[in-house]
Amino acid sequence: MTAPGPRWLTPAEQDAWYAWRRMFPLVNADIARDLNQDSGLSEADYDVLSVLGSTDGHRLRISTLAGHMQWSRSRLSHQLTRMEQRGIVRREEVATDGRGAEVVLTEAGVEAIMTAAPLHVESVRRHLIDLLDPEQLRTFAEVGELLRERRGIQRKR
Repeated sequence: MTAPGPRWLTPAEQDAWYAWRRMFPLVNADIARDLNQDSGLSEADYDVLSVLGSTDGHRLRISTLAGHMQWSRSRLSHQLTRMEQRGIVRREEVATDGRGAEVVLTEAGVEAIMTAAPLHVESVRRHLIDLLDPEQLRTFAEVGELLRERRGIQRKR
C-alpha cells in the first residue's frame, strides 16, 4: 500500500493562500507603523493596554491576560517589564492569593490607551476596514471566527 501524495493546492486555493501571505504582513506593518508614530506604542504595548483597558478596574491576573492574548507567560512577563519601566502598568500581588499577581494600568497607561485608541482605529479603517465592502467584511469576520473556533480560542468580546 502506498502512502497518499500531498494534497496540492488548486489554483484558486493557491491564490487565496498567496493573498493572505502578502496581505497580512503589509496591513499589519502599516498599522504598527502608524501606531508607533501616532502614540509611541508598539503593537504589543497596545495589545496589553487595550485588553486591560476593557476590564473592570483595569486589572487582570497575569495568567488570565496571557490566555486572552494567546501569549506565553514568559513573553508577557518580558513585555510587562518594559511597560513597567515606562510607568504605564504595574504588577501587584493578589491580596487573597499569595501566589498570584495582577497587572494593573497606571494613570499614565489609561491616558496612553485613551490617546492611542482613536488614532489606532482610524489607521485600522484606512488600511483595512474602509477598503472592503460590507459583504467582504462579513466574509472576513466569518473566516476569522471559524479559525478562532477551530483553535478553541475563546471570543474576547
